[in-house]
Amino acid sequence: MKGGKRERGSAGREVIAAVVSRETLGRLTIIADLLVKWQKTINLVAPATLPDLWARHVGDSLQLVHHVPQTPLRWVDLGSGGGFPGLVVAAVLAERDGAHMHLVESDTRKAAFLREAARLAQLPVTVHAARIEQVAQVLAPGTDVVSARALAPLPKLLDLAAPFLAAGAIGLFPKGRDAERELTDAARSWTLDCDLRPSTSDPEGRILLVRGARRGTDTIEPQSGARSPGEPDAGGGPPECDASRMKAP
Repeated sequence: MKGGKRERGSAGREVIAAVVSRETLGRLTIIADLLVKWQKTINLVAPATLPDLWARHVGDSLQLVHHVPQTPLRWVDLGSGGGFPGLVVAAVLAERDGAHMHLVESDTRKAAFLREAARLAQLPVTVHAARIEQVAQVLAPGTDVVSARALAPLPKLLDLAAPFLAAGAIGLFPKGRDAERELTDAARSWTLDCDLRPSTSDPEGRILLVRGARRGTDTIEPQSGARSPGEPDAGGGPPECDASRMKAP
């Protein structure tokens, strides 16, 4: 049993090793090894997923990088927890001059892990040990991308990400098999300009890319002069989704 778990973990790492640079793989290995060590005292990921850490968490996070332009980025990850996707994306951004990742995590123990991982892997990261609502207005201006993974259902997630979307950021939100249901729920309050794209790590998963949102009569649009990361790679993605056109159950 233990041998099988090790083999799955090794296979996941080998897949990632084939698509990232040696330097990025080294940074990811530092992060993964530290997580396994800290997991003994802090619940950073679901214990049952630990044997598949590389495929389930690292690979799932890594795919987000392919949905944004290859330019320097200011990226904010909300509710970073065990560092997915924030630390993984930061390991890639370390090779881009001027790119920076902000991790927001209210749990001080998890924030300590994030800081230690960023220090050991030499990542371009700032950790904010605070609630999202406390730092959103300060961090939002100039942010290119805002992300969150397994943080909250979409309606609540949009509430949290609203300041960033209003400032011109695009949203990248990995979702599971209930992605379309969450969009339907969000339609009660939001109109979204978005793409629902397939996940490369989970056949039932989706990546929700949000370019703009409107809540009620209060339109959330990019501010004049706000930086925009541009149009992400549109290759092979599903058509534009409009939550306002989806019928609520």
